[in-house]
Amino acid sequence: DVQLQASGGGLVQAGGSLRLSCLISGSGFSWDDYVIGWFRQAPGKEREVSSCISSSDRSTYYVDSVKGRFTISSDHAKNTVYLQMNSLTPDDTAVYYCAAGLNTLDSYSYYSTDKPYDYWGRGTLVTVSS
Repeated sequence: DVQLQASGGGLVQAGGSLRLSCLISGSGFSWDDYVIGWFRQAPGKEREVSSCISSSDRSTYYVDSVKGRFTISSDHAKNTVYLQMNSLTPDDTAVYYCAAGLNTLDSYSYYSTDKPYDYWGRGTLVTVSS
């Protein structure tokens, strides 16, 4: 089993920054076996992937709307995945979730849908004021 705990959300003004953390635990977790994704769901919208990271091939993915502003990284010693978010805009306002999916599919599967992700943490709310 794998448990994820997201934190770091809050209220920030447009142009500001936040760093989200996703603490991963569980005897079933191995960095090489899982892809970790950050998803977000804005009010009235469907959940979408914003970024994901695979430690097995050191690959990362960003949705176009966050490219150049968000950076995903992992600290294996701390069992944590981070999402550094800079130049935030009101459009980034959402509940952010981290999730883990077994790394058994092609990479496209992990940033096109949330279906490969089996384990989810509780969300953390990010509110960007204008």
